[in-house]
Amino acid sequence: MNRMRRILVGVAMGGSLLTGGVIGATIAGPLGASAANPSTTASTAASPSTGSGTFVPNENATHEAGESAAREAQENAGQFPTVP
Repeated sequence: MNRMRRILVGVAMGGSLLTGGVIGATIAGPLGASAANPSTTASTAASPSTGSGTFVPNENATHEAGESAAREAQENAGQFPTVP
């Protein structure tokens, strides 16, 4: 009986791991796929080449609407914004 119990516990643990993996992949799969494939609006907002080392502010109207005056002043000065 002890050997049968070990086998059943092992099968239950394996099934649990497999089920958890499937559920995790189902939940996280779409999130990973969307992160790997950026939308066209995100790719057009970042116009400078990567690695240029210069800050280019986002002057999109929807972005500017939610921005504080202090953050806009930092962007206009060519600084990386530290104010939310």
